[in-house]
Amino acid sequence: MNNIRKNRLKDQAFKYWGVTCTLLGLVLLAIFIGNILIDGVMRIDWDFITNLPSRKAEKSGIFTALMGSIWVLVLTTIIALPVGIAAAIYLEEYNKKNKLSTILEVNISNLAGVPSVIYGLLGLEVFVRIMEMGSSVLAGSFTLALLILPIVIVSTREALKAVPKSVRDASFAMGASKWQTVYHQLLPASFGGILTGVILALSRAVGETAPLIVIGALAYVPFAPTSTMDEFSVLPIQIFNWITRPQHGFVENAAAAIIILLLITFVMNGIAVYFRNKWQKKFK
Repeated sequence: MNNIRKNRLKDQAFKYWGVTCTLLGLVLLAIFIGNILIDGVMRIDWDFITNLPSRKAEKSGIFTALMGSIWVLVLTTIIALPVGIAAAIYLEEYNKKNKLSTILEVNISNLAGVPSVIYGLLGLEVFVRIMEMGSSVLAGSFTLALLILPIVIVSTREALKAVPKSVRDASFAMGASKWQTVYHQLLPASFGGILTGVILALSRAVGETAPLIVIGALAYVPFAPTSTMDEFSVLPIQIFNWITRPQHGFVENAAAAIIILLLITFVMNGIAVYFRNKWQKKFK
């Protein structure tokens, strides 16, 4: 058997191995989602969404956790979006390429892979203790903003890099300044990629539990937050609390809350895909 035939057999074997692994992952995912739907889909109704937490499973709802998630998500967006995009524009368009900038860029990329609980410990020390925010919505939002900042910066830089160099050259040839080129040409052309990265980062933030537990987010909150300094809970923590209960009714509640959290994540990812495709067609 010659080397060409051996390489072809290896290619075929790897292809079938990859297909098998993919199918295995899809089957397991379908089983997990199927079990969640069986347990929780009948539990979802208007009362479940609007009721407060309760000791009785049939009367318990997700209103406080859902409102807490919305508060945290909105504030995280307000904090992380301008800082992340501004940092990415500076690093990509204004920063001089030298050894220090290379080290900075490598460390920002590495921060995207740091375990989320580390950000929780940082938020506990800086925002909860030093800045005395306590276990508030604002402290949780700042912590999650730190968590997604590296993702926003990296995705924004990649979107800016994808803009053809000819766009920059044409803008400069027309007499535009650096900032005019960035604001009027680069940002509109890369908006789809930037928005995709931001939404995917927020999709990760909405499902995070560890950093919020570390800063003191509560499993049981009898009221929805009305200000940034209120105590709060979020859907992942509420789900974790219900799963630890022995009663089957709370397991059904947890499954229903997981379905709602999955729907939120799927909607956000769908929006990201829509805008990415829309801007790709616009600038082709």
